[in-house]
Amino acid sequence: MTDHEHPPDDLGLDDLFSSEGAEDLPGSSGGGGRRQRDGGRRRGKPKRRVSIVGVFGELLVTAGVLVLLFLGWQTWWQSGVLAAQQNSAAAEQSQKFLDQAKNEPTPTPTAVKQPDGTTKKDYGTPPVMSAPGAAQAFAVIYVPRFGADWKRTIRETVDVESVLNSYDAGVGHYSDTAMPGQVGNFAIAAHDTGYGNTFIDVSKLRVGDAIYIQTKDGYYTYRFRNMEYIQPNAVQVLYSVPQVKDAKATDRYITLTTCNPPYHAQERIAAFGVFESWQPLSAGPPKEIASTVGGN
Repeated sequence: MTDHEHPPDDLGLDDLFSSEGAEDLPGSSGGGGRRQRDGGRRRGKPKRRVSIVGVFGELLVTAGVLVLLFLGWQTWWQSGVLAAQQNSAAAEQSQKFLDQAKNEPTPTPTAVKQPDGTTKKDYGTPPVMSAPGAAQAFAVIYVPRFGADWKRTIRETVDVESVLNSYDAGVGHYSDTAMPGQVGNFAIAAHDTGYGNTFIDVSKLRVGDAIYIQTKDGYYTYRFRNMEYIQPNAVQVLYSVPQVKDAKATDRYITLTTCNPPYHAQERIAAFGVFESWQPLSAGPPKEIASTVGGN
């Protein structure tokens, strides 16, 4: 925020350059009395004149303060309230998925030995759901790097009014991209600032950070790989293999997009991740998000 100074009072030219008093010293001769009397009448408190420039400056300062207050309200206060609402809505959506899966059997995983000597449960090929209808909620995203209890609902399409600006969503899915767990590129978008500040911390992601997607079928774990700063029309980040046109995908990717830098939209930032594993809801959530899944 820039500090503003009030413009100085505008003085009249006669008052600024007046010199009568210099000649009316005590004991002066040659009509000094008359000059002293005249000077006495003229010397007084200078009249303050209203300057158009000064008034205009005051109005500009006032307008600037009001704009800054509005931006602060929209960016922080309003977005803070919306973020809490979006987080609560995501918890409710998560709980719905859990309630729906209560009676489902847990498939038997295969123990797979890892390079470090540990074993990992492998539930096989991840299920892929059918594409939902426009603006329909179908998943919840968790990114621990954004906060221990951070979560948002993902809706179909990236429509601004019904999805990105929504009080109970905030994240949209690019309809022509893959679904969670599907071979190809699962691409999503959200605002960086305003309307919940959903993806404001995308630039803070570090290699290996987990990105969890919860659906009615289970939990899909992706790992952040890298990010790039791109032009707003750089649609190549939505390709099946991000940024490789006409390439046939053999892996499962995730791409998070948002505006950059914060509070501006001159460019975009795209964060890329790769699929690691999945597990059914009945097997319980990954340990890292166990405390925030559902109504927790």
